[in-house]
Amino acid sequence: MRCGQPASRVLSGRARRPYMRVWDQVCISMSPAILLLLLPYVLQPMPTSFAQEWTSPFSNETATDRDALLQFKASLSQQSPALVSWNTTSDFCHWTGVTCSLRHKGRVSALNLSSAGLVGTISPAIGNLTFLKILDLSSNKLQGEIPSTIGRLWQLQYLIFTGNSLHGGITDGLSNCTGLVNIILDKNHLTGEIPSWLGGFPKLVALILSKNNLTGSIPPSLGNLTYLQVLYLQYNQLEGSIPKELGRLKNLQWFALLANHLSGEVPEAVFNLSSVIGFGVDQNDLHGTLPSNWGNNQPNLEFIYLAVNHFTGNVPASLANATMIDTIDLGLNNFTGRMPPEIGTLCPSIFSFDSNQIEASTMEGWEFVTLLTNCTWLRVLSFRNNMLAGQLPASVGNLSSTHLQVLYTGFNEIYGNIPPGIGNLVNLQKLFLSHNHFSGVLPSTIYRLKMMRALGIDGNMLSGTIPPSIGNLTLLQIITMDNNNLEGSLPSSISNLQMLSVATLSRNAFAGPIPKEIFNLSSLSYILDLSDNHFNSPLPPEVGSLTKLVYLNISRNNLSGSLPDTLSNCQSLLELHLDDNSFSGSLPTSISEMYGLVVLNLTENFLSGAIPQEFGRMKGLEELYLAHNNLSGQIPMTLQNMTSLSQLDISFNHLSGLVPMQGVFAKSTGFLFVGNNELCGGLQELHLPACPVHSRKHRDMKRHVVLIIIISTGSLFCVILVLLSFYWRRKKGPHATTMAGAAISFLDDKYPKVSYAELFQGTNGFSGSNLIGRGRYGSVYKGTLSLKNVETEVAVKVFDLQQSGSSKSFVVECGALSKIRHRNLISVITCCSSSDSKQNNFKAIVFEFMPNQSLDKWLHYLNPDSDVSRPIPGLTLLQRLNIAVNVADAMDYLHNNCEPPIVHCDLKPSNILLNVDFVACVGDFGIAKILSDSEGDPVINSNTFTGIRGTVGYVAPEYGEGGQVSLCGDVFSFGVLLLEMFTGKAPTDAMFVDGLTLQGFVEIAFPEKLMDIIDPVLLSTDETYARKPQHRSNGGEEIENAITSVSKLALSCTKLTPSERKPMSDAAAEMRKIRSCYLANLPRANN
Repeated sequence: MRCGQPASRVLSGRARRPYMRVWDQVCISMSPAILLLLLPYVLQPMPTSFAQEWTSPFSNETATDRDALLQFKASLSQQSPALVSWNTTSDFCHWTGVTCSLRHKGRVSALNLSSAGLVGTISPAIGNLTFLKILDLSSNKLQGEIPSTIGRLWQLQYLIFTGNSLHGGITDGLSNCTGLVNIILDKNHLTGEIPSWLGGFPKLVALILSKNNLTGSIPPSLGNLTYLQVLYLQYNQLEGSIPKELGRLKNLQWFALLANHLSGEVPEAVFNLSSVIGFGVDQNDLHGTLPSNWGNNQPNLEFIYLAVNHFTGNVPASLANATMIDTIDLGLNNFTGRMPPEIGTLCPSIFSFDSNQIEASTMEGWEFVTLLTNCTWLRVLSFRNNMLAGQLPASVGNLSSTHLQVLYTGFNEIYGNIPPGIGNLVNLQKLFLSHNHFSGVLPSTIYRLKMMRALGIDGNMLSGTIPPSIGNLTLLQIITMDNNNLEGSLPSSISNLQMLSVATLSRNAFAGPIPKEIFNLSSLSYILDLSDNHFNSPLPPEVGSLTKLVYLNISRNNLSGSLPDTLSNCQSLLELHLDDNSFSGSLPTSISEMYGLVVLNLTENFLSGAIPQEFGRMKGLEELYLAHNNLSGQIPMTLQNMTSLSQLDISFNHLSGLVPMQGVFAKSTGFLFVGNNELCGGLQELHLPACPVHSRKHRDMKRHVVLIIIISTGSLFCVILVLLSFYWRRKKGPHATTMAGAAISFLDDKYPKVSYAELFQGTNGFSGSNLIGRGRYGSVYKGTLSLKNVETEVAVKVFDLQQSGSSKSFVVECGALSKIRHRNLISVITCCSSSDSKQNNFKAIVFEFMPNQSLDKWLHYLNPDSDVSRPIPGLTLLQRLNIAVNVADAMDYLHNNCEPPIVHCDLKPSNILLNVDFVACVGDFGIAKILSDSEGDPVINSNTFTGIRGTVGYVAPEYGEGGQVSLCGDVFSFGVLLLEMFTGKAPTDAMFVDGLTLQGFVEIAFPEKLMDIIDPVLLSTDETYARKPQHRSNGGEEIENAITSVSKLALSCTKLTPSERKPMSDAAAEMRKIRSCYLANLPRANN
């Protein structure tokens, strides 16, 4: 239901409503919750038991309730202003949030403290309010467990604890409250399984347990809740199949199981629940086909969410009979065949079937679009990444002109002209026709769409020019026109696009001067890519107005003249690419003032003079390309002091003199100098001649000898050099564009903006007392920020820009984090790229604070609350199994649910963080690699082969041999991690010498002597397992079985040959199975 929606509308479910994921946004404050969800049941006749007289076990009933309330207040760690009236001098029935019964004087019947700013735990004394019918403590900061004494509240009807930080399991005491109508415990940190006794509440109407950390399977007993109308279990870690018993819930209206690990097929009885309004099972591992008659018995169905599963077969035409449907989301499945034209007779507001295998080769396959033109409510139509071919029907221009806002057709096989009728869709905000085979001229009618915010036509075969009418699109924020055959000059009317933040026009045939108006667009803050065109004339000084731009690429054009000094005003630039033009003159020393620059590429120009000494000031610069120019003089010694510089290419210039020996010059793979014949000295590996110390005559003679040698081998040498040049240009070219594009996607309006000053203040000036960790590229501090007017604890990762690779690590991590969202991946809040108080470059990423810090500290006896090394209670077996499942799920997501896949490259205990409930989140994506997309273009890194990526001991052996980064490398690291978690020994332990590894150590002991090498802390912390074999309880066998299974899995993940390792999806499924088997036997083990 919607926040603020009339109760009558909730009950009827009939009127057409705008799109919203109802199960993702439940109204949680007491008043809306009661009015919208609970009120219909409050107004039902009071149960007989409520009308009966209550005989209190206490001699003074009034004092009992008052004392219980005061004890509740006393359990709070800080006093809330809402409880000011709670004192001993006033009548407690008039206290804020307290309602007393009219029938039973002085007895509390309702306690409503929603959004009251409560901090602390819930006092067990709450169980003394034995006349309580409504208990609403939602939207506070309550912690701890739900007290078992709540089971005394046998009259309780409404229990609402949503939006707190409660942890632990759902208390068994609650099973006594059999009169409950609503149980709302969502948005907490509850763990454990869903109790089967929840199926024994005969009056239950709403069960909302979403957004917790619940595990195990869905109890079949929930099928006994015959009055149930709302079942929200989404965003947990539930696994197993959907019980067929849920098909007995004949009154169910809202069914949400999304974002779990559910597998198997959806029972047909569940599909056939005719009372359902919202059906959401997306983001699971479900498979199977949809019933062909599904829509025949669905008079109430409005919302269908099946995305991100493995459903196959055809989309059933019978869905057309479910005439109330408002939203259909079938994306990221394996549906095949044609889209039934009957679907077009529905009137959904959202229709999406992205990333399937839906086909269309003739106009019959496109008939569903034509029929959708009768739908006046359609707002979103998206069918990207399918197998749709042929021409886009002209009827697309007849879709809803009043409501359609989004039209996505990209990544199909559509050809022909773009229908000019699209210009009729006057409210269209996002139009993406990218990566098809559209040809002809972009219809002029497109430029009438004044509500347009994003226009994507890249990757087609469009021709013609961009007319001045593009200036009509004044709300445009993103325009991608690259990889077409567009030509002509850019119109000056582009200056009207005052909200433009991304413009990619590369790989076309644009010509003429670049209009200075485009450089005056101060809104350009992410990407401006004009590369691979025919622009000419000098680069205008107005380029310095792009003070917010992160990425600028004008390479491979015909620009000439000097580089303007105003470039130094572009203080936000991370990458500047001006290579392969005709720039001349000297290198402006002002470029050295671009302190945030990470990549500078000026290759293939006619630049002359010396390399400025001032370039050494660019402390964050990591890649500098100056090859194929006319530079002369000596290499500035200041360049060797640039600790971040990892790539320097000065090939084919006229440089001479001594080559420095430190910094980038100490790495033969990072320093390219071929074609500078008068360089000398440097490291021995460079094979340069020693710098001369003889007379001038001797020097002249030596030059002549060298010249003769060069001339005699010139032809062959030139061929080799041309090939080398081509190789390096191909290798370096795409890298910067794609890397910046990935990082830029992170800098979106949905992320709050924070300044250096806010971070400085929130961390007490990056005080040592706030320091909670150090890594290879920086330090992490605990801090407090005001986010949405709420003081929030955060972790701030500050990058050490003096460290080589740190700036790139920042870009890569931002890019990776912008693409991912998973409950077991560290939650990023925002990032900051600016200057500190001394105008030094500053980069930081702000994360959700994880109070239990890293797994490494728990495995190796460090107190998470301080830097002092001292023993702490160890992790139990169940905690370790849970953490292993969390990590496996996160890696499975990165490998199999991200497009393209992401390789973490540095999985180890110190990069695994634990929240208050010991739920694990994988962090530190500083050296992650996003694998190539379907066309082979690298998304972040263009390096196909690499040296050692990661940390010694955890890194896959093939990386040490220069092997290719792959998913198998992460699997190896995961296997090592498992072995460390259960043996307590790090792979770098001093005992591993003379070829012995952690894997070999475990393999020798497996399986008979495995328990002899297991972490003794694990055994001592588990109540069912004593240190000595003769003291083992009945649970010892189950512990041995679990540890043996984990070790077997770990060893299969650490095979030396990558192809022999399990894929991450199989490893994750196996880990969940191991945990389930252990949990299933816990009751027997504890008897």
